[in-house]
Formats: sequence, C-alpha cells, structure tokens
Amino acid sequence: MSEQHIEQLIALAIAEDIGDGDHTSLACIPADAVNKAELRVKEHGILAGVRVAKLVFAELMPDAKLEFFMHDGNHIKPGDVVFNIAGNTQKLLQAERLVLNFMQRMSGIATVTHQYASKIADLPTKVLDTRKTTPGLRALEKEAVRIGGGANHRMGLYDMMMLKDNHIDYAGGIRSAIERAVAYQITNGLHIPIEVEARNIDEVNEILAIGSVQRIMLDNFSIDQTREAVKIIGKTCETESSGGITIDTLRNYAECGVDFISVGALTHQIQSLDLSLKAINN
Repeated sequence: MSEQHIEQLIALAIAEDIGDGDHTSLACIPADAVNKAELRVKEHGILAGVRVAKLVFAELMPDAKLEFFMHDGNHIKPGDVVFNIAGNTQKLLQAERLVLNFMQRMSGIATVTHQYASKIADLPTKVLDTRKTTPGLRALEKEAVRIGGGANHRMGLYDMMMLKDNHIDYAGGIRSAIERAVAYQITNGLHIPIEVEARNIDEVNEILAIGSVQRIMLDNFSIDQTREAVKIIGKTCETESSGGITIDTLRNYAECGVDFISVGALTHQIQSLDLSLKAINN
C-alpha cells in the first residue's frame, strides 16, 4: 500500500473527527502547551500499525519528537511501551484516538492472523484473507494480515477473476462462465488469474475438463471431500479451501494438501487489541 493512499485515509479520518475544531482541547489546553505521552500495551498480541501511526503524527505533529521502541510484527505483552512522543498538547490530543483506532484494529487483525498461521507454520499451505473488510480500510487491514503472517487473496475485483456460485448461475453454468472470462481477458488484453468456485466433486471434474483456470476454490467441502478433490486436481492448478473453516479445523484442511485456505474471520470478526496512549508527567 502506498504512503499516498494511507495519507488520503488519514486526511479523511482527521476531517471526520475534528470537523470545525477540537473544542474540548481548544478550551482546556493553552495553544503553546507541550507535553509527553507513551503508547502502552495492555494485552498480548502482534503489533501492527506503526507505519500508519508515524504518518498520522507526521500530518498533525510534524515537529514532534517521536521515539519508537517496537515495530510492526513484534510480539507484545502488557506493560510494553511502543513509543514515546513529545509535542504540542492540543495536536497530541487530536492524534490520540486516530492513532489508537488504526493501531488497535490492525494489531487485532495481525494477532488473529498469527494465531491461524501458527497452526500450520510447518505446512506449505498459506492462510489467506478475503474481501470481507471494512470499506475504505481494506489496504490497511490486508497489511495487518501480512504483518501477522498471512497472505493476501485479491485486493479487489480488479486483480483476479473469481467465478463464484452467483456468477456461475447468472452466466448459465461453469463452462459459460469460464469461456466468457477467458474471452473477456483476450478482448481487453488482460492477464489476471481466474479462480472458479466448485461446490462438489462433479464440479471439480467439470472445471478440470474445461481448463483455462489457475485456481479452484473448494467451497464448504468436508475434510474427506477436500482430500479427494486435491488428489483429482493434482498439480493441474492451485487449490483453495473456503467456507466455515475455523482455527480448530484449519490444520485438518491444510493436511489435505490444499495450497491456500481463505478465512474471512481474519478481518471481519475482529476484536481490537487493547492499547492506550497515556500522558507522561513532566
């Protein structure tokens, strides 16, 4: 994700939060006041969002003195201090919630991702995220997945063709959907992967007979069905398990030999990690 994109998100977040002024701070804090604060960790997890925090402070407090002790991807525990900052007090109070909102959510995602990825760290299968993300924050949430040890699926509708059940049904079947996808790419000079969702073993065989796809998604397959499908597909194309896979069943699916397992819960069922920005008495 480019810094320009993050800066646009930060500008939107600042405008949303401050509006026509942080009236509480303007009323209570002298304009020239300078104070210090530190980011304290209150929960075990994986740290994420440091890069974003630096950009928030660069926007609101370009003259602040900022010292980081921990970095994205670090294991953190209660009592750890991630950074110290000293600067204009009004601006510090404006930056506080923005930094916490970004870092708490990203750290929550990174922490959950790490829990999943650790379950199969000794296997070649990779844990993927999905498009089940917060609108406008997808790039940050997917960055948090990477920090936590997962891998990104597609960023959006533009970088992979994914023929899911509704596409197939609306197109008139698997063959029609695949052939139209291939023709569209030829016509438009595109070279992006095509993935097709299979709902049963018969559809796996049909997809293989048609060809022209780079990955088959095994949607809501049982463990036994997944093992059978992987054997049938072999190295013809990549395989991905999806649908209702939990941290308790993740390894069983990975041991079937699939290349990827996509888990929507990495980004859409997240509890933010507990962090706080506290004043340091001068």
